[in-house]
Amino acid sequence: MKRFLILILLMGAGWAVAAAQPKPSERATDKNGMIRHPWFGARVGYIGDSITDPNCYTDIRRYWSFLEEWLGTTSFVCAVNGRQWNDVPRQAEQLKKEHGEEVDAILVFMGTNDYNVGLPVGEWFTEAPEQVMGPHKQMMARVRRRLVMNQSTYKGSINVGMSKLKQLFPDKQIVLLTPIHRAYATFSEDNVQPDESYQNSCGEYIDAYVQAVKEAGSVWGVPVIDLNACSGLNPMVDEQLIYFRDKDTDRLHPGTLGQERMARTLLYQLLAIPAAF
Repeated sequence: MKRFLILILLMGAGWAVAAAQPKPSERATDKNGMIRHPWFGARVGYIGDSITDPNCYTDIRRYWSFLEEWLGTTSFVCAVNGRQWNDVPRQAEQLKKEHGEEVDAILVFMGTNDYNVGLPVGEWFTEAPEQVMGPHKQMMARVRRRLVMNQSTYKGSINVGMSKLKQLFPDKQIVLLTPIHRAYATFSEDNVQPDESYQNSCGEYIDAYVQAVKEAGSVWGVPVIDLNACSGLNPMVDEQLIYFRDKDTDRLHPGTLGQERMARTLLYQLLAIPAAF
């Protein structure tokens, strides 16, 4: 009798394991046992600025185009030249309206223009004492923090943008990319941008804007890929200008070679992040 019960239990366990097996399309390996990239075939929305925008400098091949080639991804690009984090809600709404549930994941690559215009970095939260119910149903004073939800600062703009993304795409993967290093660029008489060795008009270096995106991962519970460090791109080094659009006039935008290097960085960094849930 004991043997019979043990056999039933083992069979039940086997059925449970079988039921928990992923579908073939969700398995970590293909039929040959090779590791399947978690973003293979994913449908990805891209929110960003000129580095992502296909309509800005059409002679440059973008990083997401390389990912299409290598991973068979589908790209929904909403990025627009010159935009800042305060444009993320609009781009998110556009993505939702045009593609809705088609989207598996979203990459947000913003921040360099916030630095350029001198947007104050600001704070994530405000704090104030409030009364709250405690033990024995007694009211007590506690300091409470609340998210800054206005676009007058960089962190406030990130909060507003992330709130909109989480509302519109609550079950989708959202990944933040930090701004990359930047150097001198001149686009017109009215648009000359010093390199990152200079503070911007509000007294901040680019580092503060990179750090804020890293912090946003913890504030909002999303993965962050540090392209500023991991891509290896730094136009402040003359020998690395091969990766940028024009050594004389544009040491800000990665050229096709730089975009490919960013794409290859993302290819490996995304291995550790699920594309869908």
